[in-house]
Amino acid sequence: MALNPQLLPNGLPVPFVNEMFVLARDGVEFEVDKIPGCRSNQVKARGTIYLSNVRMVFVANNPTGSLAAFDMPLLYVHGEKFNQPVFHCNNISGQVEPVVPENENRALYSTHNFKILFKEGGCGTFIPLFFNLIASVRQFNQQQQNYARSPVVDPLQAAETPAVDEMIRHAYVDPNDPTKIFLQQPAPGTGPRRRTYRASAPDAI
Repeated sequence: MALNPQLLPNGLPVPFVNEMFVLARDGVEFEVDKIPGCRSNQVKARGTIYLSNVRMVFVANNPTGSLAAFDMPLLYVHGEKFNQPVFHCNNISGQVEPVVPENENRALYSTHNFKILFKEGGCGTFIPLFFNLIASVRQFNQQQQNYARSPVVDPLQAAETPAVDEMIRHAYVDPNDPTKIFLQQPAPGTGPRRRTYRASAPDAI
């Protein structure tokens, strides 16, 4: 994960090179733990989830402590589970590994537990696309590992995964799910695009 990624003035995350946004889902509550600068262990905020072929990004309606947005590379997500509790709203829970800056010790960065709660409407559109994208990213990573015979850990290589357009075209649209699917990319193609997760790098945008 990366805390507070760059956002465009309209709240959309600044895209990476070759990144394609798939959907936006308003009306979610996001829970995550171990956020630097927050007094409590767990932080909750309401806002919007953006899903692309590279990552999920939660953007808060109103910043909570040091949390304004939270970036989760799909390649770093694991243990994801769709939960349908009897007395509470449907949600996705899981863990995400941190994006560790170069020259820093991985041991200083903790794995985060997260939960996405669908507070407004159903999730029949969001859930299949989310799990299909996760599966596609993992399959691509496994193929790269087999080809290179070495671990592939760059989350931006997910941008090379095929068939995202096909996935969008054949997505089931649940009338009870207010998810917005991007049939066209929301950000202008001539706008700034990120090239790395390192915020301080000169080629970050």
